[in-house]
Amino acid sequence: MKLNKNDLLLYAVTDRAWTGRQTLFEQVESALKGGATCVQLREKNLDAEEFLSEAILIKALCAKYNVPFIVNDNVEIALKCNADGVHVGQDDMCIGEVRKAVGSSMIIGVSAQTVEEAVAAEKGGADYLGVGAVFGTATKPDAKEVSFDTLGEICAAVDIPVVAIGGINKKNMCELNGTGISGVALVSAIFSASDIEAECRELLRTAKKTVG
Repeated sequence: MKLNKNDLLLYAVTDRAWTGRQTLFEQVESALKGGATCVQLREKNLDAEEFLSEAILIKALCAKYNVPFIVNDNVEIALKCNADGVHVGQDDMCIGEVRKAVGSSMIIGVSAQTVEEAVAAEKGGADYLGVGAVFGTATKPDAKEVSFDTLGEICAAVDIPVVAIGGINKKNMCELNGTGISGVALVSAIFSASDIEAECRELLRTAKKTVG
């Protein structure tokens, strides 16, 4: 799948911690109905068989809504479920090895916190960057925060789209206006909502005012 930067506008990152009233599948469908433009499946504790089964189901769901499906950190699962993309961190497989493993057609996202990391990721073949944490986040309490100045410098230094992540919600999102980002990646702001579909509609409206 060829990446369109508009696909990154409202980037939903799953978190099983918020399941209960709805299954993860139901939560993702609610997010898609509300306007999520990209979905990343992040699973840290499932075994490989469960992860793959879930990935296959959610990939099919995203295809139904014509939304890119990204697997977090697991190249093998991404390949087996025919995901549209894979997202890796600085401590995961290096970008060159990822590109070699997945080929030229799969989308690759890379996490970056500095201009140097961002430029290296782009040179290595990344299609987009995830930069953060731009605000404090309970999802990753040990995540180092990235200043708005650094975020802007990263956006200016690369030609690929940049997605801001970390503690973003509808109240603080507009603070990112003018940084040059192409989208926002949200976890709890989406999946902790009592009405995920309605919340995504509001978040999408706010993202459209923030991005660009």
